[in-house]
Amino acid sequence: MSERAAIILAAGQGTRMKSSLPKVLHPVGGQSMIDWSIQLARRVGCEKIITVVSPNSDALKSHVTAALGDSAIAIQDPPLGTGHAVRAAEAALSGFTGDVIVLYGDTPLIPSTAVEALFGELEQGTGVGVLGFHAREPGAYGRLVTNGNDELEAIVEAKDASPEQLKIDICNSGVMAVRSDRLFRLLSRVTNDNKKGEYYLTDIVGLARDEGATCKVVTCQEADVMGVNSRVELAVAEAAFQSRRRQELLESGVTMTAPDTVFLAHDTIIENDVVIEPHVVFAPGVHVRSGAVIRAFSHLEGAIVDEGAQIGPYARLRPGARIGEGARIGNFVEVKKTRVGKGAKANHLAYLGDGEVGANANLGAGTIFCNYDGFLKYTTRIGEGAFVGSNSALVAPVSIGKGAYVGSGSVITEDVSADALAIGRGRQVEKAGWAAHFRVEMAEKKKQTQT
Repeated sequence: MSERAAIILAAGQGTRMKSSLPKVLHPVGGQSMIDWSIQLARRVGCEKIITVVSPNSDALKSHVTAALGDSAIAIQDPPLGTGHAVRAAEAALSGFTGDVIVLYGDTPLIPSTAVEALFGELEQGTGVGVLGFHAREPGAYGRLVTNGNDELEAIVEAKDASPEQLKIDICNSGVMAVRSDRLFRLLSRVTNDNKKGEYYLTDIVGLARDEGATCKVVTCQEADVMGVNSRVELAVAEAAFQSRRRQELLESGVTMTAPDTVFLAHDTIIENDVVIEPHVVFAPGVHVRSGAVIRAFSHLEGAIVDEGAQIGPYARLRPGARIGEGARIGNFVEVKKTRVGKGAKANHLAYLGDGEVGANANLGAGTIFCNYDGFLKYTTRIGEGAFVGSNSALVAPVSIGKGAYVGSGSVITEDVSADALAIGRGRQVEKAGWAAHFRVEMAEKKKQTQT
């Protein structure tokens, strides 16, 4: 197999997004669109990934540099079409002699199987591989004209197509695979003799055929190559991603009682026999293991939920939450950067931040880990089998020993020994008859005020 490289075109201004954020940094499934393209290139084994950007896109350049390094940036200035954009990456690929895939920073849902198929065509001797799709409404898409041998003869823009060509429903996605030397040799011959005065990448198909090379089409679903140019299209892409991912999870053995109300991230991992109730959001970084139940209206991010655990309803797991096997995190419980041991329970109205909860511990309603003093975060540790009574505040750093009890309503500021009872509250005082006397006194004062 030849070495592989990717050129990701991301120099468009994205004015239709009406946003100060570069278009390709807008997220789909919790991941920016440019990262979808970078991830795709990595997944298909591209050793070099070059992103073509405009000179004034500092935020995008910083983002790509952080992901790929300074050498991964190529500048297109001025913007003179797709062919010109690809040529901007030529210097960055100097000395590279393998296969190149041209991708786009605003097309987040292309499956790796489609790109692998394009590379496969090159390995079989194809000169140029083009990714196409069957469009329900071809409209302004460029048409892929093929012959009886399934070879691509030309890419014809809709405005230049004949009535017969306009009937073709196989359209051009813009994604192409070409061997590096051929790509840049053909691009050097592309002219801007057209109405827009731009250099079109699509022109290399005709040039390749003039050299005697074969051009082939690989097809995918229309939704796979959906481009995003506006907030409306961003919402459509998000919906397409969510629908596809839900379907995959259902087919893998996950139960969702109302799938359309469950929202997933690009990296959500949910194993078989997990049950997800309605209105659950999975932000990035969540792994839910087999047999767990995620009840309604819960929000999970950066969390691991082990086998058989139960989360919610109305629970929030924040980054660093690790919920152990068979543990229960109930309604209106928030967990952040805390490991909850096997079989432990916090069934309602609790905040567990920066802590460790031992196996089979029980945290009553209203338990709070007081983890922050305004400057630093501190750890609360709960031992195995410990019991913390309702409405207790544990002021970190503090440890509750194995099997210890904390009386309800306590404020605990010091460590509690194993198997001990800790009570951190004022002593109750009772004054007999005080309430009756108080009522009489207040009634007399009210009477005097009225007269």
